Amino acid sequence: MDNFLELLNFYVAFAVTYLCNLKELVVQASERFTLHQQTLWLSPDRCIYWEEQGSLIVSDLHFGKTGHFRKSGIAVPQNVYKEDMQRLLTQLQFYKPQQLIVVGDLFHSTMNKELELFKKWRNDFSNLHIELVKGNHDILKKEWYAEANISVSDIHFHLANFCFVHDISEACPPSANIHYYFSGHIHPCIQLKGLGKQSISLPCYYFGQSFAVIPAFSKFTGTALIDRKSSDIFAIIPANLAKGQYGLVVKV
Repeated sequence: MDNFLELLNFYVAFAVTYLCNLKELVVQASERFTLHQQTLWLSPDRCIYWEEQGSLIVSDLHFGKTGHFRKSGIAVPQNVYKEDMQRLLTQLQFYKPQQLIVVGDLFHSTMNKELELFKKWRNDFSNLHIELVKGNHDILKKEWYAEANISVSDIHFHLANFCFVHDISEACPPSANIHYYFSGHIHPCIQLKGLGKQSISLPCYYFGQSFAVIPAFSKFTGTALIDRKSSDIFAIIPANLAKGQYGLVVKV
């Protein structure tokens, strides 16, 4: 019995140490970026924590996409969806935001089993306000969003002096109350080249003069190369936990 208690205390101490170190790693990996006197934390898990508003900003999660592919006879493992859900859960548990702002394409298509799993997940976070700016893939009926306790804006959502719109081409005109736009839709990436002919494309955060483009949260998406001129661009270096390497956000 004494050996069991000693072993149990060892694992409890190990777990506490691991969680403390993990929290420190998340802070170190996230990049602090100041925009219009607002503090943004750019996470290597493809989301932004807006400190002053206590808001977690994400885009292009495409929940249900793998289920939609399987329903069409295309073999896609379900763990892709589970991994995205787990990454979102980790960010929510770490930052503890008051609300989740989704800049379009929270879901991918019509109903399937994965969206039923989302509803169960939603019940565990019933106190979290979710604000969705509809994207081109958000085609569920308004009653479904209401049942899931999700507030929906058809094109724009304004908070403080920021405007959120899925496709930047549909942004409302600038005004005294809007200083900057956040968008998604194109799944931005940046290409980095080595001294030889090596090159690698990485998802990125794009901050232009008047608008930002957020990387797709889902890893099961394509990407679009963006122009690096006259912009603040932060590349996301993916984690390789098998080698003990954590994800990073690096300005390029």
